[in-house]
Order: sequence, then C-alpha cells, then structure tokens
Amino acid sequence: MMDWALRSCAWRGHETYAPDEESLRARLTVDTAVGQAWRCLRCGNFVPGEPRRSGPADQAPEVPHGRLLRDRMLMRLLAAERVVRAVVLLIVAVAIFKFRGAKGTVREAFDSELPLLRPLADQIGWNIDDSKIVHGIDRAFSLSSTTLFWIGVGVCVYAGLQIAEAVGLWLVKRWGEYLAVIATSIFLPIEIYELLERVTVLRLGALLINIAAIVWLVWSKRLFGLRGGGAAYHAEHSAESLLTVERAAAAKAA
Repeated sequence: MMDWALRSCAWRGHETYAPDEESLRARLTVDTAVGQAWRCLRCGNFVPGEPRRSGPADQAPEVPHGRLLRDRMLMRLLAAERVVRAVVLLIVAVAIFKFRGAKGTVREAFDSELPLLRPLADQIGWNIDDSKIVHGIDRAFSLSSTTLFWIGVGVCVYAGLQIAEAVGLWLVKRWGEYLAVIATSIFLPIEIYELLERVTVLRLGALLINIAAIVWLVWSKRLFGLRGGGAAYHAEHSAESLLTVERAAAAKAA
C-alpha cells in the first residue's frame, strides 16, 4: 500500500514544527547523537536539525494526513489532466488561426491531392465520397474568415477555462473545486451527444472520467451543501493545523 505521507515528504521535504506550548514541544522532539531531532507532522518520522517552523500550536501549518493527503494528490492529478487538455486546445486554436490565414492555399492543395488518394482508398475499401473527415474538411472551407476567427477565440477561451480549473485544483482552492464541477457539468451534454453519434473508447473514457470527477468532488469536498456543506468543509480543514500537532504528540506518547 502506498504511503502518501512519505512520498509527499520525499517531494516537498519534512514538515517539522516547534510549538510554543512546552507540553507539546517536549513531546515532539528528542535528543540524538547528532543533536536535537523533531517529529515530522506529515510522516511522523524524527528529523535531525532545527525545526522548519515554530509558533503557537493552533497556527501550525495545515499538513494533510490520510484521506486529506490522498485527496490532495487526486486533485493535482485532475489539475494535470486539465493542463493537458488546455495544451491540446491551444494547439487546435493555433491551427485554426493558421488555416484561416491560408485557407485559399490549403484549399488548392486539398483539391489537387484528393484525387491522388482515390486509388489508395479504393484498395483499402475507404469510400472517400462518404467520408465524414472529407465532409468535415469541406465544411471548414465553406466557413468565412470571421467565423473561423470566432471559433478560434472560443477554443482559446475554453483552454483558458481549463487552465483556471487546473490552478484552482492544484492549489486546493474551494473556488477551483466549484469551477471544475460547474464547467465539467456544462459540457457533459455535448460529450453524451457525441457518444450517441459514435461510440469510441476515447469518448467513453473521457465521459466516465468527467462523471467520476464530478461525483468525487461534490461528495468529498461537500459542495453545494452536501454532507454539511461549506461549514463542515471549513471546520474539517481549520482543525487540521492544531490536530497535526496533537496527532504527532499522541503518536509519540503511544
């Protein structure tokens, strides 16, 4: 079973803290042959050297444990997926703008090359005249430069939305959780419609991932009033700073 705490400490370093309260302070430190060592609030191991931070116990940094730490990792995986989407969308937008500026040249090349593909298409059983790809390209040529411009702008806006979601999820911000749920839900009908038109592994996988992300975010983050809503969410996280110190001290006492 993966130890999320140790993995997080390996990436970000140990989170040691010296509380002002003597009773807790004495339970979080030990003397070793190489000097004083402090218990990491994340993984629970003793780390030689000076504590990373100090102050009152109720001002200790919020260091997630167990489920909260796992949830943070999952949110960052979702954020990374949103970044990949944004990059793909930006590439598409650039292609649209370039196509808009050279539509005539591309049209001439397409018209001249298409007949050359017919013998090959006949050999592999591909009916070019009924191909959705070819029809889609033809429709693109029929669009005006203004229409292509606004399509490109729309794709850029969608990419920007994905980046905003990624930032909010990566930083574990509540607005990012709401934005991710709302934005993903808005586009679900389009994904379902595309899936009804043609079922592909990619479309089905994307739809299932988005539905799972919505359900998980709403349930685990208590969005839209679920499971106590924002009050329960903030109570759970505001108690985390003091509880990290108490848990570490209790673990040493045990």
